This record gives sequence, structure tokens and C-alpha cells, in this order.
Amino acid sequence: MKTTPTTFQSAFEEDVYKGLTSFPKYLLSKYIYDEKGDKLFQQIMAMPEYYLTNCELNILDKHKSAIAEIINKKGGFDLIELGAGDGKKTKVLLKELVEKEYNFNYLPIDISQNVLEELENSLKNEIPEVNVKIQQGTYFKTLENLADYSNRRKVILVLGSNIGNLLHENAIEFLRNIQEAMSAEDMLFMGFDQKKDPQKILDAYNDAAGITEAFNKNLLTRINRELDANFNPDNFTHWETYDPESGTAKSFLVSKENQKVAINKMDLEVSFDAWESIHTEISQKYDDAVVEWLAKEAGLEIQTSFQDNNEYYKNYIFRKKI
Repeated sequence: MKTTPTTFQSAFEEDVYKGLTSFPKYLLSKYIYDEKGDKLFQQIMAMPEYYLTNCELNILDKHKSAIAEIINKKGGFDLIELGAGDGKKTKVLLKELVEKEYNFNYLPIDISQNVLEELENSLKNEIPEVNVKIQQGTYFKTLENLADYSNRRKVILVLGSNIGNLLHENAIEFLRNIQEAMSAEDMLFMGFDQKKDPQKILDAYNDAAGITEAFNKNLLTRINRELDANFNPDNFTHWETYDPESGTAKSFLVSKENQKVAINKMDLEVSFDAWESIHTEISQKYDDAVVEWLAKEAGLEIQTSFQDNNEYYKNYIFRKKI
């Protein structure tokens, strides 16, 4: 293994170096989401095993009127969505807000410029009345500027249980960053996947069609393309675990053999033992007690929550604790 480069050309390069020279090895899941990764994730959301999308759609469709009334107040508001994706679920709420003629701007934020442009174009065709202003960037960088968007009330939207990609310590930091950007009048509307039958959870992240496997292996493909590496994705198997005690689902890529991988752009050679793993994703599951604890630690309090018909999933509305 070569010595640490003195400079990195990008955050991607630095994070790949740190992850693959650590023990145990890891890669950050946010880098799965390039153009190919975006398309694979949209396929995942349409899988029969991946219950999360339909559960949240059920909540938004069933409770859209009540949610709209709670988030609307005189003077209008900015609806700021972190990790907007293709906006499929958000459009249910946007249509309700437009139908009620509420005064709002929609500011979708995503790491993928490609996804944002597709969302902007689809909104122009489907709901042209929505005033949309796309914002490309990572959550934390963009959160620093949240308070400066306007003087209007903010409703911050985080759908898809994106917080589940963070360990509790990081989730509290994430929530605290949002809380610090909120005023007493602002709201946070966020989805949390609930604890349930462990097999149901495993199936959602290890589908029979192998789409989730391809999604995780897209990390290796991206490293090959952008950092001139020679990963052979077929030399790795995708493995999913779930711990019902902690509520933690984890995804791994496991090396099937002893192998060496060259990452030429960093002049780096990475060695893998047979059955050595790369941790690629975490998906945390929750119950009310854990969500309440996370909120309290971050200076937030639960105002109310909405649940799907199967009781698999919840969306909570939080306010800043005064």
C-alpha cells in the first residue's frame, strides 16, 4: 500500500482513500448516487420488497389535507426538501398545497444535479403552478445556508427515512444542525422507518432481482471510472444483515478471494483477503422511544406523527424546543 497522498483532487478521492485504507474497510453510501446509481435507486423504490416508498406514499395520500393544514400559516412558507430525489412522494403534498392555493416556494436539495434537473422538468409538466428553485449540494453544506434563504417560515422536509443512513450519534448531529437553522415558527417533517419483522427488513435490502446488489456495486464501478481503478465487481458478493436489538441494517460487499486492486489516480494498491468486507450502507430502524430521544438530544420536540395502514413507517412533525 502506498503512502498517503499529500493532496486529494476531490472529496470523493479523499473519502475513498480513507475508507479503503481503514480497518475494517468502508465506503460512503452517498457516492453510490451518480447518474447510474440514481436510476438504480428509482428501480429499488419500485421493487415489491421495498415497502418504504409505498408506506410513505400511503401516509401522504391518506393524511395530505391534515399535513397541509398543519404546515400552512398566514404569510406563506418555504418548503425545503433535503434529499429530494425524483419527488414522487413530494408531488402528492405539492398538489394538495396548490389545490388549497397556499403561498409557498419549493426548494428541493439533492447531491445529484441530474436528479434535480429531472425533478424540475417533471414539475413544470405535472404541477406548473409550483414555484421551484433547485439547490444542488450535500445536506450539511446546504444546511449552513438554510437560515438565509428568506425571512419566511421554513418547513423542512426529509422523506424516505434518509436519517436511517446515519448512526445515532451522527443522526443527532444532523437533527441539531437542522434545529439550529430553525426559528420557533419553523417545522421539520421527517420520515422514520419503524422496527418490524426482521425478515421483512432483510428482504427490502436483499431483493431477489439483485437490484440492491447492483446499486451497492455501483460504488466500485464509479471508483473504476473516476479514479482509474480495476475493481472486478464480480469478485465481490453483496451481503445484508439486520440486528433487531439495535434496529440496524447493514450492507456489505464481501471479497470472494484474495485479491489486489489498483487505484491508479491515487497511486494506491488495496489488498483484500478472501471474505474481507467493505461496509457500504447502514439503514437504521426506529420506534417512538428512540425518535423521541434523538429529538430531545437535538433540541427538538415531536408535535405529532402520521402512520401508514400497515404500521411499518411514520412521519413525524418536529418543532424547535424553546
